[in-house]
Amino acid sequence: MSSVTETMQAQSEQFRHRYAAIRQEISRVIVGHDEIVHGLLTAMLCGGHCLLEGVPGLGKTMLVRTLAEVLNLEFNRIQFTPDLMPADILGTNMIVEDESGRRRFEFQKGPVFSQILLADEINRATPKTQSAMLETMQEGTVTAAGHRYQLQQPFFVLATQNPIEQEGTYPLPEAQLDRFLFKLVVGYSSREELATIVQRTTRGERVELSKVMDGQEIISWQQLVRQVILATHVEDYLVRLTLATHPEGPFAVAITNQYVRWGSSPRGAQTLALAAKVRALLEGRYNVSFEDVRRVFLPAMRHRVLLNFEAQAEGVDADQVLLEILEKVAERAE
Repeated sequence: MSSVTETMQAQSEQFRHRYAAIRQEISRVIVGHDEIVHGLLTAMLCGGHCLLEGVPGLGKTMLVRTLAEVLNLEFNRIQFTPDLMPADILGTNMIVEDESGRRRFEFQKGPVFSQILLADEINRATPKTQSAMLETMQEGTVTAAGHRYQLQQPFFVLATQNPIEQEGTYPLPEAQLDRFLFKLVVGYSSREELATIVQRTTRGERVELSKVMDGQEIISWQQLVRQVILATHVEDYLVRLTLATHPEGPFAVAITNQYVRWGSSPRGAQTLALAAKVRALLEGRYNVSFEDVRRVFLPAMRHRVLLNFEAQAEGVDADQVLLEILEKVAERAE
């Protein structure tokens, strides 16, 4: 066995060990939601943002706060409301007076200047305020009064939102949705999980969590993820899956042409590649398989596919369309 192979195996084993350590610490507070926790950590290890959707009270905010507690990163929370303004997020120029009495403008940084930003109930703010996050999420910078400020890395936006059918919600702009690596749908707990939640939260016990990982380690794992091998035939598969979401395109399937208005951007293909690499490492492999791509397809794509009015009228959701695409697109091109 070559030294390069031994090094890769050792790094992969350490990656799985550190990943398990974070999950173990989170499980001391969060009951169940294993796929949601996995998706959240996958987004973090890819260096991307994550959107959690579910009705109130399912533990979305608690999950993000718990993750922030086990990571040695600066954490801020913004409660999105209809009267929230862009300056409340990014910051604003304030007039300050020095010792000599001279006045000048000084930029007061907003809560976005953190490393983990919890955007709680993000779709309760107006589209104008939501759009204030576009530059920050894509480039990790804030531009104000002609100056550009760089955010400290790693930087993650972990947002929660209520289903759009609920009162007092605004749909997120498509440009902002596309900047989220994953959209995770949080469901109800099972009978056993709910019983455990009741027992843990009604006894007055306080769980003290330990810091498991810091920013430099997270960045090193993100770099390792990008070194995982993506073979040409697997890359072609994820590219064809992405193109299959484009209505009237050369790779579109029947359900795409019937129900999809707009398909995924290139960010969708990038997300499939990165998230599949994380899954490969967690499976002890240094190369991506077809199954890795298939397993990350739904959370990577469900917010990038915009359905038409016919789909809405017939009650068809994005997951149904994507599952059909997975079934119809062959792993190897003919």
